[in-house]
Amino acid sequence: MMKRALWQGLLAGTTGVLAMTLGEKVEQRVTGRPDSHVPARTLERLTGMREYSGRQPVPVNLAMHVGQGALLGILRSVMSHAGLRGPWSSGKFAVVRITSDQILENATGVGAPPQTWPRRELVVDLLHKAVYAFATGAVADALAARSGPGPGQRHAAMRPGRHPDVGPLPRGRSGV
Repeated sequence: MMKRALWQGLLAGTTGVLAMTLGEKVEQRVTGRPDSHVPARTLERLTGMREYSGRQPVPVNLAMHVGQGALLGILRSVMSHAGLRGPWSSGKFAVVRITSDQILENATGVGAPPQTWPRRELVVDLLHKAVYAFATGAVADALAARSGPGPGQRHAAMRPGRHPDVGPLPRGRSGV
């Protein structure tokens, strides 16, 4: 399962980044909002690279933007293979995506906690991260579904919900 989750997650995450980026470009054309250089600044701080003032190098910005999204796609793929699929799981994953950004940006001193942002900026960021999460989830779920139901789905088929009288799947059937 883990080898499949790795390559499928990279594919799903990259697809999610592409969907998010396309949405961002459309939104920027409509609203006039400029490009964000926070991804590049974060990567510069994380890696000890030379820091630039003002406009950041596009390749550095893209490396962080695409790289972080692709790597997080692996987690969404693992979720899908475990049986955590569909919109509910993509919603949970959106929180993971936002949290990942915030940890990296705040730990490096590049960003500030979202509750301090102007509301419009916060709404736009949350919307774009949701697009990423749901696009990534759709691809990860479709790829994982080719392997059949995940262990969680097989367990739920025995009796939906959490019940003390329903034990775990027999060893070897859980996929772990």
